[in-house]
Amino acid sequence: MGTPGFYHTTVLLHEAVDGLAIKENGVYVDATFGGGGHSRLILEKLGPQGKLIAFDQDADAWKNKPDDPRLIPVTENFKYLRRFLRLHGQNEVDGILADLGVSSFQFDTAERGFSIRFDGPLDMRMDKRSELTAAEILRTYNEQQMHTLFEQYGEVRNSKELAKHIAGQRKGKTVQTIEGLKAMLGPVIRGNPNKYLAQVFQALRIEVNDELGALKEFLQQAAISLKPGGRLSVISFHSLEDRIVKHYIKRGRWDEAGEYEEAIVPLLRPVNAKPIEPTDEEIKNNPRSRSARLRVAEKKTNP
Repeated sequence: MGTPGFYHTTVLLHEAVDGLAIKENGVYVDATFGGGGHSRLILEKLGPQGKLIAFDQDADAWKNKPDDPRLIPVTENFKYLRRFLRLHGQNEVDGILADLGVSSFQFDTAERGFSIRFDGPLDMRMDKRSELTAAEILRTYNEQQMHTLFEQYGEVRNSKELAKHIAGQRKGKTVQTIEGLKAMLGPVIRGNPNKYLAQVFQALRIEVNDELGALKEFLQQAAISLKPGGRLSVISFHSLEDRIVKHYIKRGRWDEAGEYEEAIVPLLRPVNAKPIEPTDEEIKNNPRSRSARLRVAEKKTNP
């Protein structure tokens, strides 16, 4: 089922862009171009000398790139932020935005394999140039690796039982499709089947795309790349991402500092005490926004 063009309902559009406190002739980064909603609004607020560098590793995302000379597209993962900013002559920028959600287009395109609603290949790659797919994980990971994966990335309640079941069921056959996986998992699903499958799919997608590893690399590079007083806006969609973003902004690390561990002086400071959440109206118009959390940070002038 192909879908012409690339569409996406942008979540927390104005809140995330307002968080950047845009200067008319500044240089900004949209680290996750996606459907282009945030980029378009940033461009609207920029003057003729302003510049926007946009990243997206998904080639499909660029099908609706706005024709604007101020926009520089980069078809790469945002974990390469520093490398490509330097390539374009920008060591420091005024603001960086990242929306960590999977786009509506990706969810609704069956052949991408992101959604439990359609049959299609067990793919889940954001970047089709990479080799690891969800099918490959289910075929090659051992029972302990799958247990850890589903427990940590999907927060699946019976992750150990799930891993053992997959390891036993896959002998002599390979699971290549979404419907095939759903049929295989039937006996071990606990609670609401859609919620359970969504957790399993989330875990596989995070692993396929190394999403948490890429996020950590991105945050470190973003903090270095911002000018003093520059802003970072990050929208996350599950607690794993939000925890990483929160801890990095507050502490310059991914987790709580241990009692005897060396203290790290964070480069950023939170602008809001609590994350910004979608309004009731936005959730009503776009139910997928329900779990979104926006954190805004500012680069310290004297770390």
